[in-house]
Amino acid sequence: MYTSKKRISLDLNDVENTTLVGKALSSEVRLNILKYLIQHSANISEIATEFNLPQSSAAMHVKVLEDAGMIIVHEKPGLRGSQKVCGIIFEDIYLNVFRHILAENKTNVIKVPMSIGNYFDFDAKGNCGLVSEQGYLGIEDSPAIFFSNERSKAQLLWFNEGYVEYRFPTNLLKGKKISEISFSFEICSEAPGYQNDWPSDITVSINGTEVATITTPGDFGDRRGLLNPEWWGDTMTQYGLLKKIRVNELGCFENEVKCAENTLESLISTEKSFISFRLEVKSDAVHVGGMNLFGERFGDYAQALVMSAKVVE
Repeated sequence: MYTSKKRISLDLNDVENTTLVGKALSSEVRLNILKYLIQHSANISEIATEFNLPQSSAAMHVKVLEDAGMIIVHEKPGLRGSQKVCGIIFEDIYLNVFRHILAENKTNVIKVPMSIGNYFDFDAKGNCGLVSEQGYLGIEDSPAIFFSNERSKAQLLWFNEGYVEYRFPTNLLKGKKISEISFSFEICSEAPGYQNDWPSDITVSINGTEVATITTPGDFGDRRGLLNPEWWGDTMTQYGLLKKIRVNELGCFENEVKCAENTLESLISTEKSFISFRLEVKSDAVHVGGMNLFGERFGDYAQALVMSAKVVE
């Protein structure tokens, strides 16, 4: 089911994630569950039956593996209600015991924010639109609105298929030694109204190179987004997940999980005038579930897109 396997990257400064992975690997039962899931995905009942476990114990082991970023749990409708299907999402674990020493070098972080409406290029298909903090920008489901002069006011944008591409200026980075560049953003799937169980595969590209495919589990609307204006209806998309794509000398990472071998040196040159960053829902993706991208006044996180660069002095 989930064919793209990623590397789990750890270091001794990352105590929380390293501890979670260590806990997950400390049980013979959980190791056997991992071996079982390598062959095929399975729901919790099937895992309980396979290892002669009470359902509650199987669910506990699954939760430990999920917290460690080793498996993904996806709800699917079944004959007797929904069932939680588990699939493995990593292929190896990398522990860099020297990274915390390198981190002790003095670093500054340069942040370059980007409004979600300041895209350089786009292709929006199906259900699509833009809203500001005050209301809709133009006609809903009309891709023409993405050309609007008011697009810079956008606080939420969405579409079923297509992409948005941003170009971050590099003027603040020229002549500096960069150890890592990251991009953070709040995102979720796009369904009619909202559907918490509505997966979507969102491809991330940096300077024209695909580096990650984020599978967002749903279009979240079970509660109001913390920042949403009062006029925004309760039956609409409410909030997303905060995602971060990092690029350094070890490769590309989605949050803390390695997603590509491309390094900072191979992907990015600060001598060029911009860095291209694209989010895309492809028509041939496994899950074509659309995309909602949040600005600093919508959703749960008070930020739009942010490029951050670690500068070593």
